[in-house]
Amino acid sequence: MDVIKTLAVDIGGSGIKALVLDEAGEPLSERDRIKTPKTATPEAVMDVIKTLVEQQGEFDRVSVGFPGVVREGVIYTAVNLHPDWEKIWKKYDLAGELSQIVGKPVRVANDADLQGLGAMQGKGVELVATLGTGIGGALFTNGHLVPNLELGHNKFRKGQTFEEQLGRAAAKKISRKVWNSRLLKAIELWERVFNYDQLYLGGGEVKHIEIDLPENVTVVPNVLGLIGGIKLWK
Repeated sequence: MDVIKTLAVDIGGSGIKALVLDEAGEPLSERDRIKTPKTATPEAVMDVIKTLVEQQGEFDRVSVGFPGVVREGVIYTAVNLHPDWEKIWKKYDLAGELSQIVGKPVRVANDADLQGLGAMQGKGVELVATLGTGIGGALFTNGHLVPNLELGHNKFRKGQTFEEQLGRAAAKKISRKVWNSRLLKAIELWERVFNYDQLYLGGGEVKHIEIDLPENVTVVPNVLGLIGGIKLWK
């Protein structure tokens, strides 16, 4: 039986990554990463994906994680990609455009949702928070995704959002101690709001974590954002 190969693409605010996986989520290629264009228009992002496609070799289908709200492969928000995202990204048919380019079926979902699909165990209430350029969130109940959860742009403290207090820009401006203190306050708030059984923390900024986390909070590797692309087809 032929192995179905999935090209998993993760579009982030600072980098775009790609990896070919088998049906069990095992890597069939080396992970490639290219910096996200400073002017991240749809055309510029698609050019990067084209380059990654050429580097990754053969595949049968594509899964894409995108930093924003996605409905049926169409983009509805892209706050962390371009300041004029409403003009150039809103209602952009990423799945359709990419499928035409590569000649393969394409599915697109929010990047935190894909991270969650890779991390969650399917038991009880599981929350995923991705700490990167922005703050993403995904919520699962007994393995079922609650779609389009908005976490990062909700108010957190001192009139600022979780993203403004914990995102990459904030992490560069404040000390590690202050950032970790804010993260602990965020975790305490998320637990009160969502009453989760397990919280998974992912994203590039988890490297700054220096505090002892509660027993039901786990740091997960970023590659799960790619591996979650397999479950997008199930």
